[in-house]
Amino acid sequence: MLVLCLAVLATACTSKQDQREYSLQGQVLAVTPDRHQATINHEEVKGLMAAMTMPYSVHDPKQLEGIAPGDLINAKLVVLPSDAYLTDVKRVGQAPLPQAPVEAPSASSGFELLKPGEAVPGGKFVDQDGRRRSFSSFKGSTVLITFIYTRCPMPTFCPLMDQHFVAIQKRLNDDPAMSGRVHLVSVSFDPIVDTPPVLKAHAKKLGADLKRWTFLTGDRDDIDRFASRFGVSVARAPNDQRDITHNLRTAIVDADGKLVKVYIGNEWTPDQALADVKPVVH
Repeated sequence: MLVLCLAVLATACTSKQDQREYSLQGQVLAVTPDRHQATINHEEVKGLMAAMTMPYSVHDPKQLEGIAPGDLINAKLVVLPSDAYLTDVKRVGQAPLPQAPVEAPSASSGFELLKPGEAVPGGKFVDQDGRRRSFSSFKGSTVLITFIYTRCPMPTFCPLMDQHFVAIQKRLNDDPAMSGRVHLVSVSFDPIVDTPPVLKAHAKKLGADLKRWTFLTGDRDDIDRFASRFGVSVARAPNDQRDITHNLRTAIVDADGKLVKVYIGNEWTPDQALADVKPVVH
């Protein structure tokens, strides 16, 4: 019994050490119908990230009861190694929602989503070594592609996609049947910050094998056009292009360069992706 109690205590201490808490103040722009998520335009979260607009989850939908677009809130942001959520959400005021700026249509407007079986466009990119690349250069390999940016502060967004690819890379190394036949591609939609040297340093930090995992950047409009075909939506603040709001998409592309499947959001797992990839590899 003593050993069991000590083990539980040790686990609790480790969990507490891994948990970080921050104060968040901002304006609610939208709340999902199930009240599990709110999009918030918030001030700088000191010690974590600059002011930006992002969707935030809550574990208890009661946290968002009575919260509506336009409300000004204070909350506690809890960040764990593989999770982030709001708690102690308090309405402190209300203000008119900001008017959307009148701009020219985004680079991604007017492009239809790719359907399974359709050829993925080549696109224009630069890889982590500064070499010009087209997506068609990966033909001959089954490709898993995802869209990220290296400054993304939320562990359930881009960092989770990175860790999923780390896990997949390890599994591929351990599977002779798929080793060398599957290529991982991470495309950054933050070209201002994510230059080739930054992406190369990011790859090194992740332990990426650049023979089977490529990181791409390029012209912002070219990236937006390419990403939009997979359903990626990227919004940048007019006064600061580094303030990015985005969704998540990950896709499988076969060796002929045709779309097989798109995963929406972050609910997919490495096991699921590898199970879907295996029948495609040849």
